[in-house]
Amino acid sequence: MKCPYCDFFESKVVDSRPIDDGQAIRRRRECTKCGKRFTTYENIEEIPLIVIKKDGNRQAYNRNKILNGIIRACEKRPVSIQQMEEIVDDIEKTLFNSMEKEITTNYIGELIMNKLKNVDEVSYVRFASVYRQFKDLNTFMDELEKLLREK
Repeated sequence: MKCPYCDFFESKVVDSRPIDDGQAIRRRRECTKCGKRFTTYENIEEIPLIVIKKDGNRQAYNRNKILNGIIRACEKRPVSIQQMEEIVDDIEKTLFNSMEKEITTNYIGELIMNKLKNVDEVSYVRFASVYRQFKDLNTFMDELEKLLREK
């Protein structure tokens, strides 16, 4: 770390503390040449995630869009907001651990459906009907039959 006073490149860490609920580290350093102290901050570098929509447009990832879709699917169902947020947390972990910078909405939709299927089948069918854009009763029935076969 370069000293802001004498531009020397060696310093020692005198004190180190987490800040922002552990999201960053504050370090007090001392220059080994001039002896002056200065503070540096170390932050986690976040990878920006871009979502590729069905029409090819690209948007920045937005957690609230996923949560809102799940809330709509789980409306009037016995699924707590905590369960919904845990689903979103799990999906985010999967997305950010993939190390991909661009993710398709198809991939995100499949992740949501897999999670909802394990939590509440009615919510799963509601989400799938919007996500897969069921055109008629037959496609809806096909999805229900597929769900029943899996049981």
